[in-house]
Order: sequence, then C-alpha cells, then structure tokens
Amino acid sequence: MACLAAWLLLPALASGPDRSLPEGFDAFYNLDYDQAINQFEKLAQSDPGHADYQNFVAQAILYREMYRVGALESELVSGNNPFLRRPKMNPPPEAERRFFQAIDTAMAICQTRLKENPADSEALYALGVAHGLRANYNFLVRKAWIDALRDATAARKRHNRVVELNPGNYDARLVPGVHDYVVGSLPLFYKMLGFVAGFRGDREKGIRTLEEVARRGRRNRVDAEILLCALYRREGRPRQALPLLEDLVRRFPRNYLLRFEQAQMHSALGEKGKALAAVEEVARLKQNRAPGYERVSWEKIWFQLGTIQFWYNDLDDALRNMQRVTAGGAETDLNTGVLAWMRVGQIHDLKGCRKHALHAYSEAIRYAPQADAARECRRYLSSPYRRPKPRN
Repeated sequence: MACLAAWLLLPALASGPDRSLPEGFDAFYNLDYDQAINQFEKLAQSDPGHADYQNFVAQAILYREMYRVGALESELVSGNNPFLRRPKMNPPPEAERRFFQAIDTAMAICQTRLKENPADSEALYALGVAHGLRANYNFLVRKAWIDALRDATAARKRHNRVVELNPGNYDARLVPGVHDYVVGSLPLFYKMLGFVAGFRGDREKGIRTLEEVARRGRRNRVDAEILLCALYRREGRPRQALPLLEDLVRRFPRNYLLRFEQAQMHSALGEKGKALAAVEEVARLKQNRAPGYERVSWEKIWFQLGTIQFWYNDLDDALRNMQRVTAGGAETDLNTGVLAWMRVGQIHDLKGCRKHALHAYSEAIRYAPQADAARECRRYLSSPYRRPKPRN
C-alpha cells in the first residue's frame, strides 16, 4: 500500500475487496490487520477448499508484519531506494508458519483443480496470487532475490494465461503491469536470468496497464490505485497521485498512512503549506481520538513534519522534531528511528556542526546497522552531507 504501497516486487495481489467480503477488506485497507486476519481465518475455516481465502490470510499476515516494522512508510519507497536494498524483516515464527501454511494450501488446491481442467481461470488466478505473495516474502524477509523474481515471473505467467482465456478480465492485468515495471527497472544482470527471459520489461507500459486496471478493474481497483501512487512518486509525478489519494482517503479514513502520503506529494510539488496541513490533520485526528488514529505514534507525526521542514530548509524546526523522534525510545520503529538519526546528522552538517553530525550518524548505525539509512550514514562519517544539486 502506498506510503504504504510498500514498493515491493508485487502488490497485495489478493482478489481485492469483493462485495461479499466487505468487513475483512475494509479492515485490511484501514490498517486493522488483526481484524482482517480474524475475518479471513473464519472464511478459510468455513471453506477449506477455497484457495482465495488462504491467500487472503497470507496477504494480511505479510502486510501486518510490514506495518509492524514500518516497511509501509513512503520514505522507504522513494526513487532513491533501489529495489534490491530493503531492510530485512524478522516476523515471529508463528506468523511465518501460518503464512507458508496458507500459501502451500492455496497452491495445492489450485494444482488439483488445474489437473482436472488446465483452463480453470479461477485456479490460475489464485495460483498466480500465491506465487506473488511468496515472491513478496522472499524479497522482504528472506532477501532471496532470485527466488523472489522466479515467483514473480511465475505469477505473471499464470495471470497472462487468465487474460488469454478472458481478455475482459482487467483484474488479471495487475500482476503483468507490475512485472513490466519491475523488470524494466532491474539491472541488466537480473534481466539476463533464464526465467525472466522473454520479459524485457517496460516501466511506462507497466504504469499504463495499472492505470487501466484502476479504471476498469473490479476486484483490484484499490490495489491498482495504491500502486500507482507509489509509482507516480517514484517517477516524480506527484500531481497524478493526488486525485487517487483523495479518493483513497475518503474510502479508508482510518488509514493515516494515506494522509502522510498526501503530505509528501504536496511537498514534492512545492506546496509546503498543504503538506504541513496534511500532517497537522493527522495530529488533530489523533488528539481527538478519531478511530484508527490511536495507532499512529507522535514520533511518526513529528518525523513527517520534520521531513517536510528538512526539505524546505527550516532546519531549526526540522531538528527539533527529529530530536523528539530520536528521544522516543521503544515507541519508535526501527525504520523511523534510523531515518530520524540520519536526518539529525544531515541537519547538523548543513548547520556546520560536524561533531554533532558525526554523533548522530554513529547513533543511526548503532540503531539499525543493516538499514539502508545506516549504510548511507557510513558514507557521511568520512564526507559531510551536502544538499543534492537540483536537476536542470
């Protein structure tokens, strides 16, 4: 999901908010993952032979873990972060066990149906979903890039076949669209792998396909909109994302990450006042105990404010907010914490306080040694941070 759409190899991928399953998917897109898992588990228990229900369970478990470690934050899906450098997740053993149990069950159900009828489009679709979810897990948790790409390509092949059987199934175009974008963004080495052969990838084509799903899809329209928000941001096209975000905020008002993403898009457009107002609205909703906003920590709100102030060169205000984040201790997730420490160091470098900058970079490295930001901070230990030159 954007800011939230965790920019992954593949999107959420389940069959989307089916009209017969409003409660589970409403909870899912409003970040109520425990409630969503509970609803999906009930469905899986009521009909053990339904592959979609197993995929719903696996999807909700994976996204709950991503949410838990802060891996849905938009700062982690910007164009500066390449596909192959993701913070490693460490889900609890029980969550991992249930995830793979659901995936294995879904795949077995689909394979049985396909033996009886190789043209069973529902089984092909669900099998592609299962491959896609496993690709996400291999990518984020196991850091197994090759396995992830292999599963992602298998998902695309299954969904390509669904489109061949039913050209009017726009939902099945979601995975091929994302696959086109991802493969089109990969280094040459990965494109040369045998199982990717035949898929050259095309970033613009991938975006156009997702736009079509957002317009004409039935079950995957929400996922397409969320993915487009992430890709528009990555491609430096925030103005195209804002109408989608407005629609998503209206439909899923308890999802505070969507409002944070609005703030980042306004910031990218040079609309500082609107960007700060979007974050301040999250603070107001939390202060008023609006449903869903008890989950957002003050540290995340301060981080968002500080990020906007940092890019607009309001260094004193940005430093004040980032220091509030770094003082948060256990209330701050690893991703937010390490990024806040890095920003503190960068601000001190810009202010000419090299001693304080070095201390902050060292704290970032200590806080989350394997994080992308920690690796960046190691460079700043030998060379002070400087603002990137604006593009011509």
